[in-house]
Parts: sequence; structure tokens; C-alpha cells
Amino acid sequence: MRAAIFSLGASCLLVLLVAPPAHAHAFGGRYDLPLPLWLYLAGAGVAVALSFVVMARFYRTPPADAERRQIDLHQFRLVRILLHPAVVCMVQIVSVGLFLLILTAGLWGANDTQRNVAPTFVWIIWWVGFSYVAALATNFWPIVNPWTIIFASFESLVQLCGRQGRLDLGLAYPSWLGVWPAVALFWLFAWFELVYEESTLPQVLATLILVYSGLTWLGMAAFGRDNWLEKGEAFSLAFGVFGRFAPIGRHSRDGADGQPGGWYLRPFASGLIMDRPCHSSMTAFVLLMLSTVTFDGLKETPTWTAFLRWAALKRSYHSTRLALHDIGLDFLLFVETLMLVLIPLVFFFVYKVFSRFTGIASGSKRPDSEIAGLFVFSLVPIAIAYHLAHYLSYVLVAGQQIIPLASDPLGFGWDLFGTADYQVDIAIVGAKFVWYTAVVAIVAGHVIAVAVAHFIALRVFNTAKASLRSQYPLLTLMVGYTVVSLWILSQPIIESPGYASYRSPSGVLSIPNWKFGEVCLDMAANDTIRYQFRSDQLVAFDLHYHDGRKVQKPVQVKKVGEMTDVFVAKEDQNYCLMWTNGSTTRTTVFYQVTRP
Repeated sequence: MRAAIFSLGASCLLVLLVAPPAHAHAFGGRYDLPLPLWLYLAGAGVAVALSFVVMARFYRTPPADAERRQIDLHQFRLVRILLHPAVVCMVQIVSVGLFLLILTAGLWGANDTQRNVAPTFVWIIWWVGFSYVAALATNFWPIVNPWTIIFASFESLVQLCGRQGRLDLGLAYPSWLGVWPAVALFWLFAWFELVYEESTLPQVLATLILVYSGLTWLGMAAFGRDNWLEKGEAFSLAFGVFGRFAPIGRHSRDGADGQPGGWYLRPFASGLIMDRPCHSSMTAFVLLMLSTVTFDGLKETPTWTAFLRWAALKRSYHSTRLALHDIGLDFLLFVETLMLVLIPLVFFFVYKVFSRFTGIASGSKRPDSEIAGLFVFSLVPIAIAYHLAHYLSYVLVAGQQIIPLASDPLGFGWDLFGTADYQVDIAIVGAKFVWYTAVVAIVAGHVIAVAVAHFIALRVFNTAKASLRSQYPLLTLMVGYTVVSLWILSQPIIESPGYASYRSPSGVLSIPNWKFGEVCLDMAANDTIRYQFRSDQLVAFDLHYHDGRKVQKPVQVKKVGEMTDVFVAKEDQNYCLMWTNGSTTRTTVFYQVTRP
């Protein structure tokens, strides 16, 4: 049975992946697919649909109770050593130390994203990197959460001074409120990450951390530490959702110190199989996690660039732009904020509609909200897959910044570990790697999501026939989202992100972090151009053309802030001047191309 499932999955991925090699011209650059894009999209959809056929054929009864498939990790000596209070205490000291270092760097270090450790650590190492660890290994955020550690330490200090009990007001948390505070805080976090460009500035980032810290400690003081962690602390919920997929789980907390206990090994994604519906606010939280990372991917497509250009230039919006300008708001910032509101609402509406169809198909009398709450965790593998596909190359390239920053975290010119001169290698990841990572991750994530939804249906519906019928609407949703998500991820890889069509002899390119901009022109053999440019940050520059699937680069410079040169074409080709922004912030390039 398992061999059949494995064979089917491997065959589906093989169909998608077998192809002759190709070459990408830069990180984030265009990749000439060996097969038409529609074949990849169709193959991915078929792979997900076939996985449902296999599940329906081989699994007609609920799987064994998850607790019977768990392996207690405390029986292993190494695990007991790692969970020893002394080791846990040292890890927590390091966590608080890093927290204080980030605040110190943000408040008093160089207010330069490139020279300050705070932006790289928070946005890349912590948020993206820790999400991978929580999903693919285990969620140990409850152990290293600095807000919890600091609050608990202050509680212990107060108790040493004679106060009994915990340090909180003992207010009852309203049950109707669910996790809506965490939903609101996570949306604000997504807005700062995806929309507000100044969030990468160290001082701004440190201020945001202080504000969030104050809100977190205030919530703990009002409703109790554990209550707020479970209902209001956005990152505890986010990492907890990812951790349900991980192969290492934990039982409920034990002891007054709130440390997690009972660590065990389990099958991947088994923690997502529910038999009781979650609160509607938790449904909204999971959908928000999925929709925000999709929004981030959408922002990198030529379609999004064209939409923003249309919104900025549409004459009927002129009065709106003026009104926003008069009150100090940027129009494009307003548009992106509005879309960050609308896209999660669209996700929620579509999911509720398909939940309704699921209830009808199964013949269940359960309310739509219960159906939605039962199956929403089956979408978590999709969120993890999209997270992996979209951010992995970003971590591998931009994450290298932590190497020189470790030696000079404040930007004061130190070289503590001898790594201050390390140069980020943007060639470590190519567009081909990014594309096939996306294909494998998206297909695998959706296949696992189909399996989780199938097992949930077998648990909650009365008959195998009802369980099978209930899956048709969700399968349709997942196949559709497979195709859409893979299309979104393909656009920055196989298409230029809105700049390649520019043929103006002069202009300005605003290039996001770790992306590129290019200007292309047709030249005959012996044609001559004179080009010059300057940028507000160092960029990688090359002048190239495509020779079949190979990329020829007659001119290539790794780090340059301005340049003036003359180029003579050796053959008839479409030549492109390309600038790659290898920094963590947006850069602006002013260019001019003339023919002598």
C-alpha cells in the first residue's frame, strides 16, 4: 500500500522534472523552460488529482490513532541530555542575549540595512529560517520565546520578593474572542513585512519590536502568560501551526515554569488530522498565513507590476491620488495595503464556499463553520510548501549576510570572528534551482494536503461513501490552487519582472531587494552604444544576450555604483543591460543609453 503511494508520487514528480539542462542568466533571472509552462501546470494538477485516487483506493477506514504511532524520545539518552534543565537554561540565555543584541543594534547601531545585523536576523534568519525548522523538524519556539523567558524571569524575581502566585491580573479571557488578537497582530506583521518598505531600517525595526514586546507583556499581565501565548501571541500561533506538520511533537505543558514536556516522534503531518473543529478565528488565522505568502509571491509577477502601473496612471484615480498625497499617504502604499486586506478576504470567502459544498456533498448536517474548522489544517502543508518554494532561494542567498554581520553586528567596523570581509555569493542559487524547488514543493505540499483532508473526512463522517463524496469540492479547490500557485511562482523565474520590456534610452529603475532590472535593445554587428548609469547602492551589472539556452556576457561587473562605457556588438542580437540588487533593500538605478 505505502509502496503504491510512493511509486505514484515519484512517477508524478518524475513527469514534471525530467528535462534537459538549461542555464539561467542570474539569480532571479529569466529561465527558459525545457517544456511549455502549461505542461508543468497541467502535470502538477494531475499529480494532485491522482494522489486522491490512490488515497481513495487504499484508505477506506480511519488511520490508526496517532498516539499508537508515537515514539517517546525521552527513552534516548541524547534527548534527555538536550532537555536537561541546565541545557535548556543555556539555550534560553542565548535566546534572550540575541533578543537584546537585535534591540541594541537597531537602536544604537548603524542605521544601515547592509551594516546592521537586525534586519537580516529578524526577516531572514528568524522569521523564514525558524519557520522551516518549526515545520520540518520541531517547534521549539515555546522554549526560546524571549518574551516568555523575560516575563517568567520577572515573575520568579517578584515571587522571590514575597509575592505568591503568578504575575497577572487574573482577567478572564473572553471565549468568544478566540485568537482574533493574534489574527490582527499577524496581519500587521505581514503589512510591515510585505508593504511598508522602511521596516528593514534598523531603528524602525527596533521600534516595532519594542511596541510588540509591550503588547505581548501587557497581554500576559492581563490574562496570564499561557492564555496570551495560546490566543494572542501571533508568532506562538504561527510556529505552532507549522509545528503541527513536523515529525517531532510534544504533549501539553507541565510544571509551573510552562516548559513543554513529553517530546515524541510521529509521522509527518499527523498533527494536522483533526476530529474536532477549531474556532472560526483559528480558521481565519491559517487562511491569513496562506494568503499573505501568496500575496508576497504575486507581488513579484509582471501582472502585479502592470497592475500597479495601471493603478498609478489611471486618470479616474487622479483625485484619489491627490487626496492621499495631501494627507501624506503614498498611493501605491495605499493600493498594496488595500490588496493585503482584499486577498485574505477572498481566500476566506472561497474557502467558506467550498466548505459549504463539502457539507452538501457529504450529506452532513454540520454547520458550514464546523466544516471549515475541521478541514482548515489540511491547508497547512500548502502554506509550508509555498513558504519553502518562495523563500528558500532568499534564505540561501540573502541569509549569507549573517556571516559578515556576525563579526560586525552594529556596523562599527569590527571583525570579531574574521568574517567581516565575506562577500555574498548570489550565484549560489540559479533560476533552474528555484523553479524545480517550486515544482517539487508545491506538488508535494498539495498531495500531502489531499491526504490530510482524506484522513480527516474518514474520521468525522459516518460512512466511507460520505467521506469520499466530501472530498470532491476540496480536491477541486486544491487542484485549482496548485495550478494558480505554481503559475505565480513561475512568473519571476520564466518572465522578466516587468522590466525587460522597457526599451527607453534613459530612465529610472526601482529594483526590489534580490531582484533585477534590465533594459534591452536590438543591435546589429558592429553597432556601438554608449551607456552610463549610477545607483544609490552597489549593484551587480552585466550586458548579455541569449545564444540559444546559453547566456553570453560580454560585460560583467560584480559590485559597482556608477559606470560609463562604450560597447560594440559582435553579432546581430538582442542585448540587455541588467542590474541585480544584491542588498536587502530596494535600490534605484538611473541609466542612459545613446548611439554615438
